[in-house]
Amino acid sequence: MAKLSKKDVIDALYNVIDPEIGMDIISLGFVYAVDIDDDNRVKVVMTLTTPGCPLNVPIQEDITQRLEEIGASDVIIDIVWDPPWNPNMMSEDSKKRLMGE
Repeated sequence: MAKLSKKDVIDALYNVIDPEIGMDIISLGFVYAVDIDDDNRVKVVMTLTTPGCPLNVPIQEDITQRLEEIGASDVIIDIVWDPPWNPNMMSEDSKKRLMGE
């Protein structure tokens, strides 16, 4: 199996949609870091909009499935709350879509 690149992982994460907001977790600014070891174990450090987000588990399951599909041997998801997410972390396109522009 070929070594995964950070681009491979980020590209796959663009397909993980927050069902509540209807946008991907990369454009929303949820993903803070991606690390890949030599055995294609992937660690994703990320946040969500709030600690009580009811979609925490489904989003993590989607991340795991998408990364396993591209060859991750293991997926570790570290949900952090520091720094807390805020709308300024979103891509410019996402901000425009959310504001209806």
